[in-house]
Amino acid sequence: MLFNSIDFLVFFPIVLMIYFVIPRKIRYIWLLIASYYFYMSLNPHYLILLVILTLVTYFTGIQIEKSPKKTGKCLLVICLIISLGILGVFKYAGFVTNGAWNLILPVGISFYTFQAVGYILDVYRGNMQAERNIAKYALFVSFFPNILSGPIERGKNILPQIEKISEQRLWDYDRITSGAVLMLWGYFQKMVIADRVSLLVGEIYDHYRMYGATAIIVATLFFAVQVYCDFASYSNLAVGAARIMGIDLMRNFETPYFARSVGEFWHRWHISLSTWFRDYLYIPLGGNRCSKARHYLNLMLVFLISGIWHGAGWGYVVWGALHGAYQVIGIQTKQIRRQIADRLQFKQQSFSYKLMQTGMTFSMVGFAWIFFRAKTIGQAGSMISRLFTRWDPWTLFDDSIYTWGLNRKEFWIALAAIAVLFTVDLVRRIKKQDIIQMLNTQCIWFRWGIYLLMLFAVLILGHYGPEYDPQVFLYFDF
Repeated sequence: MLFNSIDFLVFFPIVLMIYFVIPRKIRYIWLLIASYYFYMSLNPHYLILLVILTLVTYFTGIQIEKSPKKTGKCLLVICLIISLGILGVFKYAGFVTNGAWNLILPVGISFYTFQAVGYILDVYRGNMQAERNIAKYALFVSFFPNILSGPIERGKNILPQIEKISEQRLWDYDRITSGAVLMLWGYFQKMVIADRVSLLVGEIYDHYRMYGATAIIVATLFFAVQVYCDFASYSNLAVGAARIMGIDLMRNFETPYFARSVGEFWHRWHISLSTWFRDYLYIPLGGNRCSKARHYLNLMLVFLISGIWHGAGWGYVVWGALHGAYQVIGIQTKQIRRQIADRLQFKQQSFSYKLMQTGMTFSMVGFAWIFFRAKTIGQAGSMISRLFTRWDPWTLFDDSIYTWGLNRKEFWIALAAIAVLFTVDLVRRIKKQDIIQMLNTQCIWFRWGIYLLMLFAVLILGHYGPEYDPQVFLYFDF
């Protein structure tokens, strides 16, 4: 059962109706039942691993809290070996054995494993107390809005909210409306933009030998939009659904493509994962509080592991290595770049200079996306080669572009929707307000007019048809 399926559009209202009318003290029990049903709907066998991980981390957390530091450290290591070992076997067995031993990857395992591991590390560090109520802890691990694709939450954020569910006034017009609108925006990102541009991306990347540089550049730009909208849409749907039920999840994206450096990009992209790596890997390794060489090594390790986390393939490794290299080179050349800008009398606070920085950052991120999307390193290398050997800009003007997976009408719908996306992000960047806050400052007739326009856009312009697959959320593979 996925957010963009008919099943979910039946499931979620039923969960809400029962949630709003049952006794307050058992609300969390109902959410746990609903979460387990939601996860089992994909594959009942997935639940076995989820329950094992929940029990291992639940009992380990309690024992760590009770035990002396040395014993607690041993328990932590054992728990990490079991938890990350399960993830490693299912996710990387085929990669390590060169395809000899492939296992079906349980959907969402990377997300809920990291969430549970983060909880154990917080308990070990004394940042929070271990949860004694096993049902509440199980709900934290399995909460259905974010179990499949994040955000990767922290126990100290979610468990106190679960504890106070029975005290909360559930009917809150502003909260429910904002959650519903955020979900609507998520559906717009997914069904109007991501699913539509994926057709062009798939056509070019699957048959790249038939195309020149222009098609590859357009497909890569569209993939940058696709992966952003695909994942941001799921995050918005998760945050919106949870908000309707009175639980606040962290936001996962903050206008990442308006970043002016790759470092800033990672402060705005997949925030729950980047902060997880920062808190539980980068800082324990020493962060930047060490020698330069060790600092650079820490950065490279974190981004290499981030690449591996995304998938068992060399393309993901290269993608992570590129982002690590971007960070290291950026730090090494920061002073030189500043001196060059001063010598050339660039006005570093001017709009043009900031625009140039944004464009360069987007180009670097976009180049790395080629390795992320290509099926093999060889394909990525061949596509990059064609950027220099098959230059054909005239295809933008001879209608060839309308044969790349989207006809004329669909192509211009995609461009218009992308323009809406970046307009919303630009206003959000300038005004420091998300789409809900922006609309709340407007008159009620204008606000509801926008809501209806988004709804009609999803219903009328959403991508359906023979190629439509409601199960295609890119980050489900990770």
